[in-house]
Amino acid sequence: MAEWHVGIDIGGTFTDIVAIHTGDRALRSAKVPSRAKDPVASILAAIAAISLQPRDIAELVHGTTRVTNAIVEGKLEPVVLIGTEGFEDIIEIGRQSRRDLYRLEVRPKPEPLVPRERRIPLAERMLHDGTVQKPLSAAAIEAATARALASGASSVAIVLLHAYANPSHELALGQALRGKVPFLSLSHAVNPEAREYERMIATVLNAAVMPLAAAYLTELRATLPSGLKLGVMHSAGGMATPEAAAERPLLMALSGPAAGVAAAAAIARELNEKSVLSFDMGGTTTDVALILEGQAEITADAKLADQPLRQPMVAIESIGAGGGSIVRHGVSGLSIGPQSAGAEPGPASYGRGGELPTVCDANVILGYLNPKRRLGTEIELQPERARAVFAPLAAALNLSVEALALGVLRVADATMARALNKITVERGVDGRGATLLAFGGMGPMHAIGLARSYGISRVIVPAASSAFSALGCVTAEHSATRQRTLRMASDGFDDAGFATARTALVDELRSLLDDNDNVETEETAMIRYRGQSYAVDVALAGPVDGTSLGRIFAERHQALFGFVSGQAWEVMGLRTRLRVPRPPSLAPVISSGAVPKPFQLDECWFDAAGAIPTARYERAALVAPHIISGPAIIEDDWSTTVIPPGWEARATGNGHILLQEQTA
Repeated sequence: MAEWHVGIDIGGTFTDIVAIHTGDRALRSAKVPSRAKDPVASILAAIAAISLQPRDIAELVHGTTRVTNAIVEGKLEPVVLIGTEGFEDIIEIGRQSRRDLYRLEVRPKPEPLVPRERRIPLAERMLHDGTVQKPLSAAAIEAATARALASGASSVAIVLLHAYANPSHELALGQALRGKVPFLSLSHAVNPEAREYERMIATVLNAAVMPLAAAYLTELRATLPSGLKLGVMHSAGGMATPEAAAERPLLMALSGPAAGVAAAAAIARELNEKSVLSFDMGGTTTDVALILEGQAEITADAKLADQPLRQPMVAIESIGAGGGSIVRHGVSGLSIGPQSAGAEPGPASYGRGGELPTVCDANVILGYLNPKRRLGTEIELQPERARAVFAPLAAALNLSVEALALGVLRVADATMARALNKITVERGVDGRGATLLAFGGMGPMHAIGLARSYGISRVIVPAASSAFSALGCVTAEHSATRQRTLRMASDGFDDAGFATARTALVDELRSLLDDNDNVETEETAMIRYRGQSYAVDVALAGPVDGTSLGRIFAERHQALFGFVSGQAWEVMGLRTRLRVPRPPSLAPVISSGAVPKPFQLDECWFDAAGAIPTARYERAALVAPHIISGPAIIEDDWSTTVIPPGWEARATGNGHILLQEQTA
């Protein structure tokens, strides 16, 4: 019988897997090198690595970088864009802002996603309130359809002016094209909101990745047993059906990092942590996010490859600094990434042909990574190769190899601290009082260094930390999130119309869920003072009218900005999330009275004064209520937690490790 629930995160360097037995809650996890050209093979290899067969799996949920990589690398399918006559060039006009204000050699805007010859004007016009100003004729539909088919492109994006208010023209044109082109993306379905440029970009990107996503999901479904329940992580931190992902593949952008943040939010709620900074450091990138009161921040203004995605998604700051990031020295000093050694050939210390120094090699030189232990079951570290690739740069800087390695870690920590500033200081939050939740293959190794660099005094390394995003997949809730423009003014606020809009959005989302018997609803109104550019998110709980809505908006505005103006306000939009709660998936950890003992003693470098004896402990041996004082290293097959002098590791009763500065 199929008795396992499986989560898989396909990263740029490794594919992580976590499996939980539906009966005794036993847990298995592993990592295998990612196969960039064959992600389905990565999934099958991961399943085999935990000694399972596909027929043993009842449910499989996975996150993937496939859509993200296609957008970042510009490997997109050609798209035909049909837009309202006179507005089809919005995709090239864009916004007035420049990518870099002071570097004139940098192109101010990215290249348009659709060249002019594949933009088709459509004679029609809709006003912002949904009123038809210029009807769409059968002749206009026929002409646009003929031009789209003549282009030979397999994907068509339809983005008509103010279609979010009245989608009738998009629906009519879509009906004429459906069945004649393989892939069709309509803006009112992808992003039913004002802001024509952002809506156009999101719709075009969705159309451009549709062929890739359809081929991948079709192959995956054909490879796995027909009875296996398949789910896909989406960028808002929940699980969607493959059918929903095929229709809106843009949902899968940044789905892997979103899975890690979803798991981090669950840990924050479990431990009653009010403010948490998630820190996911893998082989290629580092992703950080802010979690307040157990909820990850959601944004609709995320960008990928300088393109606005314009859809609700977890607010993640991602930088190209991971364990495999390449170290270089230039006119500005040492730099980390964004180029990475990846899984093949990998860092030099992997012994697979890597010839450039990486962050991982620096950790090997300093003694943190254990050369006597294979990473997983495949990789045997070779410290002499790490030293060999660092030696030329160290000689050029007149430093010892160890001093250079220490400098590399300080630069890496400073780089990641800047990412934390993006999600805290720049949003009005003091992150120094937060708890750092460190996971990913490299996160626990750099956690305390980052915490000290940023001024954080409390770090948690969660259970299954090395495959935490995969754990987020296996524990993910089935959810769906949408937001749409309303434009409802406080003057003569339409209470009935607002209630109808809320009900309609809930009903739309229910159609995307496969379980409607146990659904929880979260609603947010986006409200602003009339004339402001951006709105404030206001949580809704139960029925509201114009009076109560104005009051809670004023309270929220006061809390965020310290004042209220008393001016007229308007509800710009509504965001709704439906989720099907899942029971906790991990078995409770049973504490033991055994005092943990080191299995090895090595010389490790923590500062330029020299190496000091450092005890190594098995993570499985550290259970509550025991404490390990630094210097020490806690390790398992795929993850290493470094505890420098002056810090201590305390086991909790649920499998997590709490890292704190030692008290006098």
